[in-house]
Amino acid sequence: MSSYLGRHAELYDVFYADKPYDRESAFVHECLQRYGSRRVRRLLELACGTGSHALELEKLGYEIVALDYSKDMLAAARRKGKQTSSKVRFQRQDMTRLSVTGAPFDAVICLFDSIGYVQTNEGLSQVFEGVRKHLAAGGLFVFEFWHGAAMIRSYEPVRVRRWSVPGGEILRISETTLLTEEQLCSVAYSIYELRADGTFSSLQETQTNRYFLLQEMSGWLTTYGFTPLGWFSGFNENSNITEDTWHIVAVARRERD
Repeated sequence: MSSYLGRHAELYDVFYADKPYDRESAFVHECLQRYGSRRVRRLLELACGTGSHALELEKLGYEIVALDYSKDMLAAARRKGKQTSSKVRFQRQDMTRLSVTGAPFDAVICLFDSIGYVQTNEGLSQVFEGVRKHLAAGGLFVFEFWHGAAMIRSYEPVRVRRWSVPGGEILRISETTLLTEEQLCSVAYSIYELRADGTFSSLQETQTNRYFLLQEMSGWLTTYGFTPLGWFSGFNENSNITEDTWHIVAVARRERD
């Protein structure tokens, strides 16, 4: 896996400035309180990115270890943590090779469809095994994934977005290709930073992510000793999952050995 490197990581919070991290974190908090068999206090977050969910969940009283494999994303997360005097422990680690001190945790979370960065069945097996090993019996796994039905039906081959920033503008062109047999979505990003003085810089990066069907994901969970407790259309308790649902949030419980 190699995503959000260098300048792309620095621009991440520009691209997702409108993402409602506070509302999403509140939804995760509600799930942890509702489905937890005991008090949930200690969280392990996989693929934390620039740390926005972790920092919001810390405000809700959780003690958090947050992991990401991108050193550039973690650098941004640590800068944000220092600004708020956060005690979140940010660590560099690949979710397919989990080895975190302080286990077991009360819950593990993996948001923003990040489990899809793991493209192979072998890699997914390693993720689920690792999550299980790091969870206390009865602990919760809350994660979000791309829904295959919406992806196949409604993906955009080309998408262009613009952001106004101090001193200029950022233009991002996303070119998407589906690799249907592998259930993979490959997105080639071309990003241009356009400055007021007429100069510009650019970068390119391709990311490939896996998408899933609900029943398929249910099978992965039960195979590795989890019981699915809830499936949600995004971070919305009252919305049904349909073929137009892009993001599914799953809540599952780790069963005893």
